[in-house]
Amino acid sequence: MYLAILTLPLLSATVAGFLGRKVGKTGSHLITCSSLVLTTFLALVAFYEVGLCQSPVSIKLMSWIDSEFLLVSWGFIYDSLTVSMLLPVLIVSALVHIYSTSYMGEDPHNQRFFSYLSMFTFFMLMLVTGDNYLVMFIGWEGVGISSYLLINFWFTRLQANKAAIKALVMNRVGDWGFSIGLWAIFWTFGNLDFTTVFSLAPYINEELITIISICLLVAAMGKSAQIGLHTWLPDAMEGPTPVSALIHAATMVTAGVYLLVRSSPILEFGSTALILITWVGAITAFFAATTGLVQNDLKRVIAYSTCSQLGLLFLVAGLSQYNVALFHLVNHAWFKALLFLSAGSVIHAMNDEQDLRKFGGLSNLLPFTYSMMVIGSLSLMALPFLTGFYSKDLIIELAYGHYTFSGSVVYWLAAVAAVFTAMYSIRSLYLTFLGYPNGPKINYQNIHEAPLIMAIPLVVLAVFSIFFGYVTKDLFVGVGTDFWNNALFIHPNHSILVDTEFGIPSTMKLLPLIGSLLGTTAVFAIYWIFDYVPNQFISSNLGRGIYRFFNQKYFFDNIYNNFILNKLLNFGYTTNKILDRGAIELVGPYGLVHVFKNASNKITSLDSGFIPSYAMYIFSGLILFITLIFFIGDPRLFLLLLWAVLLLPNSSSKRTEY
Repeated sequence: MYLAILTLPLLSATVAGFLGRKVGKTGSHLITCSSLVLTTFLALVAFYEVGLCQSPVSIKLMSWIDSEFLLVSWGFIYDSLTVSMLLPVLIVSALVHIYSTSYMGEDPHNQRFFSYLSMFTFFMLMLVTGDNYLVMFIGWEGVGISSYLLINFWFTRLQANKAAIKALVMNRVGDWGFSIGLWAIFWTFGNLDFTTVFSLAPYINEELITIISICLLVAAMGKSAQIGLHTWLPDAMEGPTPVSALIHAATMVTAGVYLLVRSSPILEFGSTALILITWVGAITAFFAATTGLVQNDLKRVIAYSTCSQLGLLFLVAGLSQYNVALFHLVNHAWFKALLFLSAGSVIHAMNDEQDLRKFGGLSNLLPFTYSMMVIGSLSLMALPFLTGFYSKDLIIELAYGHYTFSGSVVYWLAAVAAVFTAMYSIRSLYLTFLGYPNGPKINYQNIHEAPLIMAIPLVVLAVFSIFFGYVTKDLFVGVGTDFWNNALFIHPNHSILVDTEFGIPSTMKLLPLIGSLLGTTAVFAIYWIFDYVPNQFISSNLGRGIYRFFNQKYFFDNIYNNFILNKLLNFGYTTNKILDRGAIELVGPYGLVHVFKNASNKITSLDSGFIPSYAMYIFSGLILFITLIFFIGDPRLFLLLLWAVLLLPNSSSKRTEY
C-alpha cells in the first residue's frame, strides 16, 4: 500500500504522457483522476495507521550508492510528519485533476497537461516520503522541472516562456544552496540518512551546524519564494489556473517549509540560523502583504497572499514551533486552493479576464463562486472559528510569547501583515463581486456559473476551509499531544507553547483580529462610501510615489534587471567577443585549423613543375640530411660546419673587393 502511494501517480503520468494518443483525452482524464483518487484514499488509510495508531513505516527498496563511507538506498519513511504532508498534497492534487477535466476541456493538449500534473504530484510525494536527503533532492529537482513544464504549458506565449525560465533560474539558486548543504552534511556526518544525521546532530560543532542550516535556509528560500528569491512566484501565474492552485497550495512552495520542518533536529542546535529564519519570514510576510494590497491582477493578489503566508511559516519555524508551522501549512492548503480554483471559475466565466478593474457586480451573476470565494477569503483573514484562525493567530501569538527583541519585532510585522491580508482580501472581493460592473458588455452577456465537475472540488475545499482547523487543532498543536512522536524535535529550551497559551495578555492575542476588522471596515469605507478617495490619493505626488513603490513590488525586478542581469549580459557579451571569438579561437582549435590550412597551401604551392626548383629542393634536402648526420654523430662537427657556412659569405665578399 505504501509503495502504491508513490507508484500510482507515476504510472498515470507515464500512461497519459507516452500513450496519450492511444488512450485519448477521455482516457487520460479517467486514468489520472482515478489514480489520484485511489492514492488519496490510501493516504487517508496511511494517516490513520501511522498518525492516529502511532505505527510508523520504513521501507528500504534497494541499494543506490555504496561507495566507501557513502551508503544511500532507495528508502522511504512514513511517520506522522510524512502522512500529515500527504493529506494536502494528494487531496488538493486529486481535486485539481478533477477540476481540470472541465477547466482545460477545450485545450488540444489535455494528455500532456494531465501527465505533467501527475508527474508533479509524484515528485512531491518522493520529496515528502524519502528517508534521506539524496532521495529528497531527487523529488526537489523533480518538482522544479515539473513546475517549469506546467508554467510553460502554453509555450507559444512569450510571457509564459519568460515566467517559466524565471522560476527555473530562481530555483537554481535554492538548488545551489541545497547542493552545498548536501556535501556539508556528508562531510560532517558521514552519511545522508535522516536517522544517522539527526542522531549525531547534538554532538556536532555549532559552527558547522550553522553553516548547514544556512545552506538549507537558502534552499528553502528559493523553493518557498522568500524575499530576494520571491520574484518567480507572482510571474508563475502565466500557467493555467489549476497549475497555480497546485503550486501555491500543496506542492512546490511548501517544499521549502517541509525541508526546514524535517531538518528540525539540525536547526535546533544552530541558534544563529533560527534567528535568521525568523527575520526572513517576518520581512517576507510584511513585504508580500503590502505588495498584494495594490495589485490589480486577481491571481497575482492571491499569489502575494501565498508569499505572505509562507513568510509566516518561516517565522514560526524560526521560533522552533515546527508543529504549528506544519499545522498552518496544511490549513493554508485548503483555503488557498479554494481561492485559486474560485478565481479560475471567475476567469473562466469572464472570457479569461484577470484584471480586477474590469470586474464588478458578479455577486448576482456568479452566486456559487462568490460564496466559495468569501469562505476562502474569510479563512485567509483568520476570522474566528474558520480553519485559518486556529493556526494563523497562533503563529502571531507565538512571536510575542518568545519574549525576545526578535520576537517582539516580528510580532508587530506579522500583525501588520495580517491587517493588510484582510484589506487586500476584502478589496479583491469588493472589486470582483460587489462593485460596479466595469468590464466589456460581451463578458457579462456570456457569463456562466461553474459546471458541476468544477463545483465539486470547490465544495470539498470549502468544507475543509471551515472545519479542518477546529477538528485537528488539538491533534496537531494541542498542549501535550503525542501525535508527532520522533518526527519533529523541539529543544526543551525552545518550547514556548505553554507560555504563549497562558502568559500573553488577551489584548495582544486579540490585536491582529481587531486590526483585521478595522482594516476591513476601512476598505469598505474607501471603496463603497468614499468612492473617489483612492483616485484623490494617487493624484498627489506622495500618494503616487507610495502607490508606485508598492505596485512595482519594491522595485525588486528593476534592481535585478539594472544591477545584476544587465551587468551579467554585458560581461557575457565581452567574454564572447574577446575570449570565445578572440583568444580561444586564435589559439584553440580554430587557430590550429588555420595554421595547418595555411601551411598546406604553402607546401602545395611548391609543386610548380619547374625542374630547377625541384633540383634546388633536392640539394636543400641533401644539405639538411648531412647536417643532421653531423649533429647526431658529433655536435662539435655540426658547430664547425655551421661556422664555416656563416663565414663563407664574408670570405667571398673579401675576395671580390680584393
